[in-house]
Amino acid sequence: MPRSLFPPNPRHTGHEPDYRFSFANERTFLAWIRTSLALSAGGLAVVELLPQFVGRDVLGILLLVLGFLTAATSFRRWAANERALRLDAPLPASRLPRLLAAGVAVVGLAAASFLLVDRLS
Repeated sequence: MPRSLFPPNPRHTGHEPDYRFSFANERTFLAWIRTSLALSAGGLAVVELLPQFVGRDVLGILLLVLGFLTAATSFRRWAANERALRLDAPLPASRLPRLLAAGVAVVGLAAASFLLVDRLS
């Protein structure tokens, strides 16, 4: 059975945790959302504001896709953490930091490569 795009509401699971933990989980979710907005804004800025150079569109699209993936993954992460808090279970491991670090590294390498190609041509 395929996983649903949105997980079930974790607030219907287990018991009400200490509100400080729920607020901390929500702040972390909002930090991921701010990061995704910054990546998306950066992608749009690259495409619309920078002068034309080799790979400009590719670089902008990479940033936009990374912003989308960060936003989409952050909700599932919030729900999994909230569910674990309500069940007194360990917090689940997340691939989001690894995904974001690898994505930013790829964008950085792509930007350096495009700059080098542009300077040499």
